[in-house]
Parts: sequence; C-alpha cells; structure tokens
Amino acid sequence: MANQVIKCKAAVAWEAGKPLSIEEVEVAPPKAHEVRIKIIATAVCHTDAYTLSGADPEGSFPVILGHEGAGIVESVGEGVTTLKAGDTVIPLYIPQCGECKFCLNPKTNLCQKIRVTQGKGLMPDGTSRFTCKGKTILHYMGTSTFSEYTVVADISVAKIDPLAPLDKVCLLGCGISTGYGAAVNTAKVEPGSTCAVFGLGGVGLAVIMGCKVAGASRIIGVDINKDKFARAKEFGASECINPQDFSKPIQEVLVEMTDGGVDYSFECIGNVKVMRAALEACHKGWGVSVVVGVAASGEEIATRPFQLVTGRTWKGTAFGGWKSVESVPKLVSEYMSKKIKVDEFVTHNLPFDQINEAFELMHAGKR
Repeated sequence: MANQVIKCKAAVAWEAGKPLSIEEVEVAPPKAHEVRIKIIATAVCHTDAYTLSGADPEGSFPVILGHEGAGIVESVGEGVTTLKAGDTVIPLYIPQCGECKFCLNPKTNLCQKIRVTQGKGLMPDGTSRFTCKGKTILHYMGTSTFSEYTVVADISVAKIDPLAPLDKVCLLGCGISTGYGAAVNTAKVEPGSTCAVFGLGGVGLAVIMGCKVAGASRIIGVDINKDKFARAKEFGASECINPQDFSKPIQEVLVEMTDGGVDYSFECIGNVKVMRAALEACHKGWGVSVVVGVAASGEEIATRPFQLVTGRTWKGTAFGGWKSVESVPKLVSEYMSKKIKVDEFVTHNLPFDQINEAFELMHAGKR
C-alpha cells in the first residue's frame, strides 16, 4: 500500500463532549520526512479525555485522539533515513529533532521543531493526512494512535526492540515514562530519601517505581481512593494515607510524619490545590516538589513566597524529561531486562471498538 491511500478504522472525536465514533477513515501516504505506522496497540490517557471534554484550549475537532501507542512502520516518505517499513516503533508526542536549541541543550527534552503545527492538529507542512466522509480530520499531539494507521513526523518516532510486546510497551509513550522520569530525571531522587506521591493512578505508580529504583527509603502514597493503596504498595510505596482521614491539611500531616517534611514530593493529578500541598509538604532547606499533573487551562498555582525563600524548589516535568527518540528505546530495554515494570500497569485489554468503555473504566478509577 506504499504511496496509496489506506482505508481503515479509527475512533473519531467529531465534537467535544460526545463519545468517540468508530468510523472508516482514509489515511494518505506519508510525505517527505513522515512515516505511516500500523498501530497494533494503544492505551487511553486522562489527557485524551481532557481534550475530548472540551476544556483543552488547544483542542480542535473533528480529531483522532490517542498518544500512547505502538506499531509497525508501513511506509516512509521521501528523505526518511532512520526508519524503514517493518520497523517496530512507538510514536512520540514530544519529538526529538536533534537540531533545535532545545534538543541541543541537555537541560530539556522539549523539542520545538514542529510545536506550532502539532498544536494546530496538523502535520509539519500544515495539512492533515486523515479524511472521513469527505471531511478533513485533525491529528492529535502529533501521534493520533486511535487509528489503525496513522502518519507522524519522522522525528516523532522511536525505533524499539522488535521482540517487545506492543500491548504493553505502548504505555511507555506517555504515562509510565512520565512518572518514572519525574523521579529519576527531574527530581533526581537520591538513595535514602523520603518521598511523597500525590495521586496513585498510572503516573503516580510510575513515580513510585522511579523513587524505588533511585533508592528512596520511604515512599508515602497519597490518594482519596483507598482502593488504590494495595497496588501502590506493590510498586514500592512503604505506606499510603488518605487526606480525608485527617482534620488538618495533608501537608501538615506529612510534615509531622516525616520530622519536618519529605525530601521530594510529586503531584500527579493536575489539581492546583494539591500542587500547593505537595510543595508545602517538602522539607525546609532542600525539599523539591515536582508538578507532573497537567492542570486545566487558566488555572494558577499559589503558595507563600516564604516557602521558597526558605529553600524549597518547585519544578515541573513533561514526559519525565526524557529526550524521546534516544530514550524510549532504552526504556523498552529496561523493561525487557526487568529493571522497570510495565505489565503491572495494564488493568484491562479491550477490542478497539470498545474504546469508549475504556474511558469509562479510566474515569471510574479502575484503570
């Protein structure tokens, strides 16, 4: 099918607030420096749901959502030298061009090469490769993994071990990598340190895993859903607490529990009040708090400046700080050698036409 339009199934978001619709779409062949991928497995993420809800200021419709996927390269466009048909890959919502000043700076992973067009739901040349019922369908986060075939920029693809199980490693396209990297790259958790993780969903569990790999001696999980505590302990949490069980603010509880506060805290929800609590739960003088969760548009964070004057640091992270093209294959290798968990994050396997049920399970906290 190289150089030909492929007809396949995709879950189309026609408008905000409505369920996804399984449709037949046309996927155009890749243009220069583009790659067409047959998606074998995809996961659902709260970010997809956020855009679908209509709250995302960058959200445009109709669109094919999805950014945690894995598949096989079907064909490549002109000028693509790093990939070929048959390669096993993970599409990347943060690319790595290797040339922009962000890629050349070791302090960040935020490649800006295609940021403007990606934010508009378009390929780098300003057009889309998807059509359905005669209408142009937009791309999402440069990946659009809710389609049996997708087209992405060649700088937005990580070539991985062909033996990796794609229904598992697709999760390394966002959630697991984000949480794990927040601990080992952004916070740089040290052996013997004390950590608190706010929000025990998939990203929070990945943070716990990262803290454990880094050698933290005490990892406190924080969530209002106590049903998540057993799982958090399986990933390495030493104890878990529910803020609703206390009459005082959770940051005060944590400061008392840890003789002055934790060394590292992580907010994995996207709630600005919890971001403040996470910072204020940090130890005076050296505590570091990392914002991992993405808050809704227009939200602002607040704390008393004295919290920062007295030595706490507030940081943020996107995709765990990993430079994507070079790092994701290494993460797959770490999984294959059992250094990091991935299988344990998978709670359900559903056929593609039940994708709306997958979102319902996620919202119910059962993912």
